[in-house]
Amino acid sequence: MRQRPPAQAAQDDGELARRLGTGDAVVIGLGSMIGAGVFAAFGPAAGAAGTGLLVGLVLAAVIAYCNAVASAQLAAAYPTSGGTYVYGRERLGHWWGFAAGWGFVVGKTASCAAMALTFASYAVPGPWWAQRIVAVAGVLALATLNYRGVTKTVALTQILVGTSLTALAIVVIGIAAGGNATTAHLDGWTRGGVYGVLQAAGLLFFAFAGYARIATLGEEVRDPRRVIPRAIPSALFIAVIVYLVVGFAALLGAGPDALATASAPLTAAVEAAGSPALAPVVRIGGALAALGALLALIAGIGRTGLAMARHRDLPGWLAAVHPRHKVPHHAEIALAVVVSVLVATADLRGVIGFSSFGVLVYYAVANASALTQPASDRRWPRGLNVLGLVGCLALVVTLPWQSVLAGIAMFALGLAGRWLILRRRA
Repeated sequence: MRQRPPAQAAQDDGELARRLGTGDAVVIGLGSMIGAGVFAAFGPAAGAAGTGLLVGLVLAAVIAYCNAVASAQLAAAYPTSGGTYVYGRERLGHWWGFAAGWGFVVGKTASCAAMALTFASYAVPGPWWAQRIVAVAGVLALATLNYRGVTKTVALTQILVGTSLTALAIVVIGIAAGGNATTAHLDGWTRGGVYGVLQAAGLLFFAFAGYARIATLGEEVRDPRRVIPRAIPSALFIAVIVYLVVGFAALLGAGPDALATASAPLTAAVEAAGSPALAPVVRIGGALAALGALLALIAGIGRTGLAMARHRDLPGWLAAVHPRHKVPHHAEIALAVVVSVLVATADLRGVIGFSSFGVLVYYAVANASALTQPASDRRWPRGLNVLGLVGCLALVVTLPWQSVLAGIAMFALGLAGRWLILRRRA
């Protein structure tokens, strides 16, 4: 009898259910983006470029759009879990797919830690040890929810996104009505120069990477060839508008120096603008937005881990799909443990830079993969793939040097480990 490949055997043993429509997919993408950037990344971006962070935001948005259309085009052709890990394997070869998958899992695991710490910094303005305890509790609670099934994930994400957008509207209104907002805070466009703007763009790119969650959930989307190409650009467009409005308002309210030093930047902006009574509302909104991003991140990483385990690039134990809830429960349990350790030991700004490194490499592979697709699968011009590839590589090398070194070391570890395992199998 002919032996089935391990990946096919694992896939036959457990398939994910297609339950998500266009609206659900857009909400998953927004839940991953709204919160990641608005409530976390403006601080380090202001430190890198001052008011020039707005230029960096536009640059990050352009590169994110290129990556989004590449991901949408690829996801329509390969509607299965795993995202660029699968696309890289199919279009460029197994090593490229592994590099993308490794970058996603490592970078997004750091993103989970960043979102958990952001949640705690807004929810608990107390001592650091209390924030760490609350952050770990949030990780475990949301991992438990994800374990119960993807439809429950979407339902809670809808609530969290709506609450977050309401809180951001209150932030903008509060800054406008506080009386202390001034255009004098917009001085300092040249701080950091071109390098500073590029670094800010790389850090803010961390905020836009949530649309990848839609692609990694491709095996759970109904009619993926129609839904995914619509959902990814739609979610990104909404997020860009929100970021520009809130970023401009935060700079008017507090200025780049105050944003750069604040652990909760939007709370600092509202207080500096003269509306301290709204600070509790902002804290609640920031905490809920971070929870929404964390919830969608756990779902996306679990699916990529599932795909890599199916192809034996991660331990086969991670390929298990729960027989009732139809989720990669082993992968999500392992993720919860690793993120809890990171939350207890890592620094928020450090994990944002490290996450950006891994995710930018991931999207560089996505653009390179989309560049090789035939005309029958193309929905957007190849020039966007070239721009996205060059943009990702440019932002990677301008990240803070600590993040670059840590990223290089982690990729070297992953690639060397895979080489040793393949050699042992051979």
